[in-house]
Amino acid sequence: MTSPPVVPVTLAEIARLAGVGRAAVSNWRRRHDTFPPRIGGTDTSPHFSLTDIEKWLRDSGKLGKGDGPAATSREWLWPRFDAMGDRDETGLAIATVGRLLARREEDGDGAGGARSGPVRAAVELGRREGSYDILTYLLRRWLDTHVRQVATTPEPLADLMAELALRTRGSYVGEHLEDPLRVLDPACGAGHLLAAAAKAAPTTLNRPAALLGCDRDPVLTALTDARLALLPEAEAPGPAPVAVIAPGDSLRADPLIGAQADMVLCNPPANERDWGYEDLAADTRWVHGTPPRTEPELAWVQHCLARLRPGGSAVLLLPPTVAARKAGRRIRRSLLRTGALRAVVALPPGSAAPHSLSLHLWVLRRPAPGESPQGPGEFLFVDAAARFPRSTSRDSGPEWGELGAFIRSVVGTADGGPGAGASRERTAEDSGATAWAAAVPVIDLLDDEVDLTPGRHVTPASGHAGPRLADSWSEVGELLDALRTGSTCLSALELTRGTEDQPSATVGELARAEALTLRSGRLPAEAAVPEPGHGRVPLLTLSDLLLDESPSGWVYPDDAVVVEPRDVVVVGVSREFSAWVHEGPPMAVGPQIHALRVDPDVLDPWFLAGSLKAPANARHAGTHASSSSRIDVRRLQVRRIDLSEQVSYSDAFRHLATFERLAERLSAVARGLGRDLGDELAAGRLAQGE
Repeated sequence: MTSPPVVPVTLAEIARLAGVGRAAVSNWRRRHDTFPPRIGGTDTSPHFSLTDIEKWLRDSGKLGKGDGPAATSREWLWPRFDAMGDRDETGLAIATVGRLLARREEDGDGAGGARSGPVRAAVELGRREGSYDILTYLLRRWLDTHVRQVATTPEPLADLMAELALRTRGSYVGEHLEDPLRVLDPACGAGHLLAAAAKAAPTTLNRPAALLGCDRDPVLTALTDARLALLPEAEAPGPAPVAVIAPGDSLRADPLIGAQADMVLCNPPANERDWGYEDLAADTRWVHGTPPRTEPELAWVQHCLARLRPGGSAVLLLPPTVAARKAGRRIRRSLLRTGALRAVVALPPGSAAPHSLSLHLWVLRRPAPGESPQGPGEFLFVDAAARFPRSTSRDSGPEWGELGAFIRSVVGTADGGPGAGASRERTAEDSGATAWAAAVPVIDLLDDEVDLTPGRHVTPASGHAGPRLADSWSEVGELLDALRTGSTCLSALELTRGTEDQPSATVGELARAEALTLRSGRLPAEAAVPEPGHGRVPLLTLSDLLLDESPSGWVYPDDAVVVEPRDVVVVGVSREFSAWVHEGPPMAVGPQIHALRVDPDVLDPWFLAGSLKAPANARHAGTHASSSSRIDVRRLQVRRIDLSEQVSYSDAFRHLATFERLAERLSAVARGLGRDLGDELAAGRLAQGE
């Protein structure tokens, strides 16, 4: 009889299973001789047998006894699936779970050995705790693991895209309100957009949805098919949506060829060069012009239009360069002239991957019978990126409640669509939404560039600038008051000449004396995911600091260097050299960022951070080769003084750090205020005295 495979688990996974923190698991490992031995991994990220760990936890009475949330049964599932190793094998096993829970297959048919082990355990748990919940849990963990290989549309954005498509669609001859609303996603991925449409159609139109989807990855289509089969149980009201999901390349060999939809939602693959340019040069879908080789997104735009019924609408998520690249201007001009393209919405950075870009939503509609073939007289631009700028450099993304309400207020009506600019502006004026939207005559856009970037066409209205300027001036006043208080405190410090040859110690010497521990950051083995989740911590990298952006993503702490409150963080590169005391929640750090944890009986963390941060210290420990030179953290020096004396210096360093933060914030607010006020003055809005 073959023994079951050994399933490895990390310290972080054991902590989740036991409902405690990772530090508690490390303590168990040190204090209990009976703790299972390591079976693999590294010294910093050891692996243990799941079977041995489960037995030890139960025998020791450790399950659910910690301060953290007790683990549910589903936490025990994922390590067994993850142990399969292969991305496709794991994904297909999860899809099998979904099919069995949806009762599309009987327990004895067609899955062979997959029925034993993880799949059977997941099915049994799903029938006890909820089929859809278990499937989405496994799917989410799978997507997190393979985030670099599988692009997804965040659920709030998918919901918004589905609602915009419903708002902007018209009707067609022969449409019956009792018929299902046909929704197509030609690059469906894991089915986020189709699931959003299945929820929105019954709620908005009181009609069920018929879902059509395809993707080049057969694993993703299998997962989407299983997900949609279970959707009504949890989220879609009314009758179950009928779903037809097929593997295939929509551009080269569409498996759903001939299908016509009332709505198309799509987040197509971006920047692909091998999309079939040579094979599809004479394709009948290119009614607005043959897409250049460098414009695959415009091929997807025309494919979506070709699959729409008259009056149907489409919403696509596209990179911002599609709105302005010279190679695509002829197609953009045709889309405008015919009225196929109705609006472009610029989203704030962080709305979807890649998170550093302000992605665009393109809203399209195929003219309904009776509509002018020349299209509407106006085109709608919405600059949500300017309306919702990041208030600080560490924000993790937009506030979807406010962002969604803003976009819904200016884009689309059930009868007028995005072209109905004037009536929509009157409706939205009370909320100030039209300060960040503009209905521009189409004729004004048909120039040599046909640049459809919203930021080039939206000028904030004068009525909206006043309140924001007032808020900025108010914050400037508050910051100046705080800086005056801080400067009074710091200027009162009495500085002496000091004494020469004061004894000092390097960080390396302090580490050897066990006065502190030094850990150098690294990139975890598993890629960072863009969204937070249970058990994850943010990952701060050197690139984030250089670009003044939010943390790169979220990682599980088992294979990362994590800083805790009161740890000292040191950036080991000359041009960004700094040191500070970490005061927030736990955070992972990447390469060239170091974490120092002090012995509180020997060192004060604020004294240490302030001493390390001194510019003279950096010059002493740097290589001076270039601005990107590394700082040898072990060579940084700290004066040897008693802990009681460190406390007075600690207070001074703390006040100095607060003063510097206030000055940086004041600089940022002043730059923004200068831009806003400059726009107002340049527009001639200065009141003239009598």
